[in-house]
Amino acid sequence: MTTRTVPLLRPAATPAPSNPIPSSSPAFGTPIHPFKLHKATTEVPKRSILTILLPPATLRPLAFRTFTKKHNLTLTSSALQALATFIGKNCGSGWREEGLAERILEEIAKSWKKIGGGVIVEGDSDELRSILRNLEGYMSGGRVAQGKALSRHESFTFGDSGNAASERSQGLEREESQTSPGMSTLRVGDEEEDGHANDPRKWLQIVGAFEQPRLEYIIGKKHFEQSTAPPSLLPSALHKTQLFRHRYHLIHQRLLRNESFQTSSFAPARAPSLQRSSSTVASAQNSYKITSIANLLGRSGSSHLLLGLLTIAPAGTLSLSDLTGSIALDLQHAKPVPENGAWFAPGMIVLVEGIYEELGADVGAGLGGGGGVGGTIGGKFIGFSVGGPPCEQREVTLGVSDDNNEGNRSAGGGFGWVDFLGVGSERALGSRMRMMEQRVIGRGATAQSSKGRSRVVIMGEVNLDSTKTLEALKMVLGTYAAESVEDSPMTVFLIGNFVQHAVMAGGGSGGSIEYKEYFDSLASTLAEFPTILQNATFIFVPGDNDPWASSFSAGAATPLPRRGVPELFTSRIKRAFATANTEAEKELGRRAHGEAIWTTNPSRMSLFGPTQEIVLFRDDISGRLRRNAIRFKAPDPEESRATNDSAAVTSQNVSPEDAEQMDIDHAVEAAESHIPTTNTRAADLISNISPDLFSARKLVKTILDQGYLSPFPITTRPVLWDYANALQLYPLPTALVLVDPEAPPFAVTYEGCHVMNPGKLVAEGRRGMAQWMEYDARSRKGKVRQAHF
Repeated sequence: MTTRTVPLLRPAATPAPSNPIPSSSPAFGTPIHPFKLHKATTEVPKRSILTILLPPATLRPLAFRTFTKKHNLTLTSSALQALATFIGKNCGSGWREEGLAERILEEIAKSWKKIGGGVIVEGDSDELRSILRNLEGYMSGGRVAQGKALSRHESFTFGDSGNAASERSQGLEREESQTSPGMSTLRVGDEEEDGHANDPRKWLQIVGAFEQPRLEYIIGKKHFEQSTAPPSLLPSALHKTQLFRHRYHLIHQRLLRNESFQTSSFAPARAPSLQRSSSTVASAQNSYKITSIANLLGRSGSSHLLLGLLTIAPAGTLSLSDLTGSIALDLQHAKPVPENGAWFAPGMIVLVEGIYEELGADVGAGLGGGGGVGGTIGGKFIGFSVGGPPCEQREVTLGVSDDNNEGNRSAGGGFGWVDFLGVGSERALGSRMRMMEQRVIGRGATAQSSKGRSRVVIMGEVNLDSTKTLEALKMVLGTYAAESVEDSPMTVFLIGNFVQHAVMAGGGSGGSIEYKEYFDSLASTLAEFPTILQNATFIFVPGDNDPWASSFSAGAATPLPRRGVPELFTSRIKRAFATANTEAEKELGRRAHGEAIWTTNPSRMSLFGPTQEIVLFRDDISGRLRRNAIRFKAPDPEESRATNDSAAVTSQNVSPEDAEQMDIDHAVEAAESHIPTTNTRAADLISNISPDLFSARKLVKTILDQGYLSPFPITTRPVLWDYANALQLYPLPTALVLVDPEAPPFAVTYEGCHVMNPGKLVAEGRRGMAQWMEYDARSRKGKVRQAHF
């Protein structure tokens, strides 16, 4: 029988040694240095995360502070949306209180720079998706799991991993903060490891008209804010009024920023007049005062300067309208300022100087129509001078100043913090991008060569239904294919119309099948030049004869902006680029980055962020101006003879080369609102320039002074009301490609904006002659090139 010891009488157990391994002798086979045993800990269960829907606008301040201010990166709207979705899913409601989102954003920014991402973080890029995918696999409870790391990124430092790791992390952060040059200096770092970073095409971005941010100028804040209302193709009638109201506000605030419209405390009162003396210095210049139309009541016989929109009244007479009312215009004795230097047509916002005259029966009648502000004022306004609103340079709008004219620019004032294109603002990225531009394309005094990767080839009116066009295109591409890869152009613009007639409108043509065959023939032509396809970005801009809008308009003016050529017709061309890139990868062992982009009309090309902006626009605008322009009374013969005599005397020492440019960026001209008079240098050179250049300068001044690509009534040139912001030229772009086949080719500069018209690819009236434009991003100038084929 087995006996059991009572627990209370059980002998005490012998205490175990401090080391459970009693010996290190060979008999026991134990090591000399014993292992340190840890207590078994119970596994902490995973913390569950309740997914939330995080709005991108809520995350924007934190993302801006982390990406832009700390790491000099720019987030697009799609990238911000992707980050908001990721943080809401993996961090939950504790993204702000526990600081989870800030740590995640910090790690994503470091990983982006580690893999050599560009300055602009795109939401649909494969790099960002890969970072988020890898990061999600190492997250637990809104944090990166302790003891885990990504071999690909090697930058996760979340959690407590020991004092040494903490000190190392703090040391790295201190070192990074000391070496980081901030917003005003370029920091390339890991980007230099990627050879593709030296290709200017990496810093090129095409912004379509429907992708451009919709900004509104707020009068009370005197600043731009992004519109929160979703755009529509069929908006309410109120949006039509807002379209013209927004145009008026932009020009009005532009005038108030001009020193000629700023009241001085020491200057005496002055009668408004658009005629000025060029001998008047800026310090003695008296300011102009704009009178609203509603304030003309009861002031019959007094002189005023009005700013308003030229319109055609229901009675068929010309009238002027602003935000307070309308008034009939009498321009029988009016003179344009400058004389014959700009177009004036209904739909334009102009300055009119003259005298208000009340009719006998209308004295004291007040505002016509509804009897309140916004009606038509009785009487008429007799205009003596009509001029366009003075233009404002891009640097003035953005508040950028050039120190010592050496390219070292500083930003201050203006709208430098406004991101007009969604590629970053001037204050955030301007200095860094200019240094990157200097490193990649060598902009400045050192850029002397006429060749290089900074060139942009522009061809207009590429009619694919003409065999001569294809022959001219082969000649142009062959010219650049014979050059080395290092000197090949970075971008090639092919701008429509791609057919001479609207084949999609029917009328006995083959319709879509015929149009597809034309692009297939273009693909065969492009395939003969694989080196150009591998090293250049081709950008296609449609015209009025291209689908789908031409199916309903039959080639007439279609609503602006309009979408690009549908993908249905572009498959063969995309295949040609894919084949060329594959051949380059097989033969040269490197990946080629040639691509074809089908964009809208108009469209914008951003090069090095906010540093350079090129606007692309295809329209028969010169013919429309000639058809709708106002005709003024011809000047007296004696006055014209006196003007010509004075111009001949002052222009004797002017060389013909000086007449080619349109730069009027001098201090005195700036003080006088850039409105030249008969005694200015611009008028003196009229007799020395060719008629083609004179008409080009007249067209350029009209468009840039209006700051709008289509300054016509909606009945003349339809516009999509909610997307009219894509037609604004504020701030002025670096260059404007205005493709108008009815106008001769030209390249002129006005107020720092270089405007180019390549004309038709096949020159009219000259057999076997091709003409195109070549723009150099280093010098920011273009030149017309011609060659026989």
